[in-house]
Amino acid sequence: MNKDLNKKIKRALARFAFYFFTGLFKILPYGLVRLISRGMLATGFFILKRMRKFAMETLTIALGKEKSRPELEAICKQCFYNLGKAAIELTYFTSHPAMITQKVRFQGRSQEYLDAALKEGKGVIAVTAHFGNFPLMLLYMARIGYPTNAIIRPSRDEKLEKDFLAMRSALGLKTVHSYPRTECVNQSLRVLRANELLFIPLDQNNGSKAGVTVEFFGQPAGTAAGPAIFAMRTSSPILPVFTVRTGDDTHAIIIEPHFYLESKSCDDETVQYNIQKITSIIERYIRQYPPEWGWMHRRWKSQPKGVVPKAQRVDVI
Repeated sequence: MNKDLNKKIKRALARFAFYFFTGLFKILPYGLVRLISRGMLATGFFILKRMRKFAMETLTIALGKEKSRPELEAICKQCFYNLGKAAIELTYFTSHPAMITQKVRFQGRSQEYLDAALKEGKGVIAVTAHFGNFPLMLLYMARIGYPTNAIIRPSRDEKLEKDFLAMRSALGLKTVHSYPRTECVNQSLRVLRANELLFIPLDQNNGSKAGVTVEFFGQPAGTAAGPAIFAMRTSSPILPVFTVRTGDDTHAIIIEPHFYLESKSCDDETVQYNIQKITSIIERYIRQYPPEWGWMHRRWKSQPKGVVPKAQRVDVI
């Protein structure tokens, strides 16, 4: 089949599924949705063989020396179930916005740390990851009144992206599209200078010349440099923010005290040092809550010349 046609068919099917379940979830009680979702999650895990393969390969690179094969398989399975639950929660909660504030809470002194960072008056660079139900966390922050912006990669389906953008805007979450790059940078700087929150996920492979290579689970990983660049230009504090699942459909936001960019002998070293620091924080949370991260992402896909990640071929579970 022609590749372009294949893509069009897949996007049309994804669009149909989104509209179908959005409409269905508007009329069904949540208890019934949770019941139906059990079968959906089991089916999804079974049919996504290629994604399971990617997840097990990534898990083996990161944790293969520390955990047994059965332990890795358990993390992989729970990771898929968590992502499926997150998608169902988002679809349902955005149709019933009151549930967003019912299902998410700050843990410990997290809100105090958030308020302290905003009180600095320089905007806040909130570094996070594709970890837990992080889109729900963003919606929660916006719903309770924090000026919340997120750098988001637009969907390849332009029709869906328009609907996603409208939905986020209606719920109070402001979008900074990750490209075009110049507009992303300019809009991000405007957000920070207005003393607002700018969420930046920093856990995805980045092979662009604008990124840096840092160590992640003992492997070189191409990583975006945005948080350090923005901090250099605005003096904004950096705030680590994560969310973890605390029950079948409840979530806790964990925020650490803010810190400022640590300057080194030159700008390149400053960027390298601070992006490594942020990446190490993300790794710490993934190690603490391994099923919360999306292991199917090929984090080490971009490598410096001559470097190959120490992957092992694994059988699909």
